[in-house]
Amino acid sequence: MKELEYFLADEAATIAIGAGLAQVLKSTAVQQALVVYLNGDLGAGKTTLTRGFVRGMGHQGNVKSPTYTLVEPYELANWRIFHFDLYRLADPEELEYMGIRDYFNDDCCCFIEWPEKGTGLLAKADIIINIAYQDEQRIIKLQAESTHGEQVMTALADIIKL
Repeated sequence: MKELEYFLADEAATIAIGAGLAQVLKSTAVQQALVVYLNGDLGAGKTTLTRGFVRGMGHQGNVKSPTYTLVEPYELANWRIFHFDLYRLADPEELEYMGIRDYFNDDCCCFIEWPEKGTGLLAKADIIINIAYQDEQRIIKLQAESTHGEQVMTALADIIKL
């Protein structure tokens, strides 16, 4: 499967990756769901990347971390975006009670922080993103986990030149 790696010098570079993913999805003729797993330490930039994506898809308002709500929904003209933060999830069964399967439809993009806390109940990732500290900056690694993920990442590589 395809892999990409970028050095993120600052917050703007992290936002650019998210905005690039949005640009790819908006330019695709066929609307197709996207599931992204986000891995990284607290404060690594998972929410910042998601903010870049949500705003890149056209959302004008605030984009905040769903740390205490588990999920923040964004309803746009052609898409529904769900940003999950499962850090505080005590038991994966809690996802069943909130109807987790209803979030993985053809018009949905799901960005999931701490996906390991929902093992067995989440849709398979199209892309896994790992963000790691390197001094004051970050290294981001994207790995395709599906054919759709590979297509998205191929188009992203043409857009992002960090």
